[in-house]
Amino acid sequence: MESLLAWGHFLAGITWIGILYYFNFIQVPFLKVVTPETKAEAFKHLVPNALWWFRWGALFTWVFGAALLMNQHRMGSAFLLQGPDAVIGMGAWLGTIMLLNVWGIIWPNQKKVLGLKEATPEEKAKAGRMALLASRTNTMLSIPMLFFMANSGHASGLF
Repeated sequence: MESLLAWGHFLAGITWIGILYYFNFIQVPFLKVVTPETKAEAFKHLVPNALWWFRWGALFTWVFGAALLMNQHRMGSAFLLQGPDAVIGMGAWLGTIMLLNVWGIIWPNQKKVLGLKEATPEEKAKAGRMALLASRTNTMLSIPMLFFMANSGHASGLF
């Protein structure tokens, strides 16, 4: 069971963080330089699909990680930053903050930007800025989060 939870956490995490990096290092710069028509096509077809994988990758990463910690009987000590589980706990807290950014800030604002939720042009511009800042924050938080995860012995069932 531990190996399945670890692999689920690992694969969902690759999906989530990979798309986070794609958004911040590839898509955002690309959309700044393309024609309005190309940008409209991307917002119609590419961006909603990428956001679907992004938000569900985030949720499944967290769920598999929490299930793994529960299976290892380390959930409480990890989130309370106790003893040797403090290292994985730091990664878990950063991942939790990032998950809340995805579902609580990025996705609600992206729905306005994409026209999935009614918004004035001014509201769309503000929403786009909020989503970008939350995404940039997650990019920066991903660095220490990955460090703590990699140095915790978290997914011992992988090796």
